[in-house]
Order: sequence, then C-alpha cells, then structure tokens
Amino acid sequence: MYNSDQIKEVLPHKYPFLLIDRILEIKEGKWAIGKKNISITDQVFQGHFPDQHIYPGVLLVESMAQVGAFMLLLDKENKGKKAYFTKIENARFLQPVVPGDTLIIKTSLINRRLNIGFAKGEATVDGKLVASAEIAFAIK
Repeated sequence: MYNSDQIKEVLPHKYPFLLIDRILEIKEGKWAIGKKNISITDQVFQGHFPDQHIYPGVLLVESMAQVGAFMLLLDKENKGKKAYFTKIENARFLQPVVPGDTLIIKTSLINRRLNIGFAKGEATVDGKLVASAEIAFAIK
C-alpha cells in the first residue's frame, strides 16, 4: 500500500533508522501492518552478535513504533507533526530474528487521549509471534 519512499514522506526517519520497508495494510486510526526484510547487509549486524547474527530486540520494538506512528501521522490533524516514543511496557521477545527473515508488524491503537496514543505491537515471522510490546506516542 505504501512503499519506503512514501513512508519517508510521513516519518522523519531515514536510513539506517527507517526500520520498515512497506506498509501493507492500514485501517485509519485503528491498526496498520508493515513489513521489514531482515538482510545480512543491515548495518546492525556489524556490531550486534557479529558471529551469530540476531536482530536486536530494541529495533523490533522501534519497528512496531514506526508502524504505529505512520498510522497516526496519516491523520489530517497530524499532518506535518512528529510522533515521539514515550513509553514501552510488557515487551516480550519470543524467538530470535535472523537475516533472511521477513517481519510482519501489526500495530493496533488501543486508546488515544489528546495528543497521546497507546498501542500494541506484534511482530511475526512465518506466522509465528517473535515479539510484542505495548507502546505510547506523543504527537507534536
């Protein structure tokens, strides 16, 4: 639905910090599904477990946040604003993510109060849950 060039128009992140390649589906104000291809050429593998390539959990959570932020920033009232990470809770990392994996990331809006959004993110590989977290954003 949205490619990386379109994502860059909405999110302030650029390579190597843009951690989603595509937005596959979106239900405005409800949820969004993104995709991230994990490649051996990702810069993170030069320093994170260089002998056993495992994608960092913190980047999995950041991917969930970017999918959620993209969804929130598409709202007309948020055009030109930024989403700032304000909270991470109940993060779980269930299986390692390695080069060659394709992450499917679903972030669902749980609640929204004024300029704060609360969401639940889940990342899967081959239909298996690999990570989840509850996250919050401030829109400014």
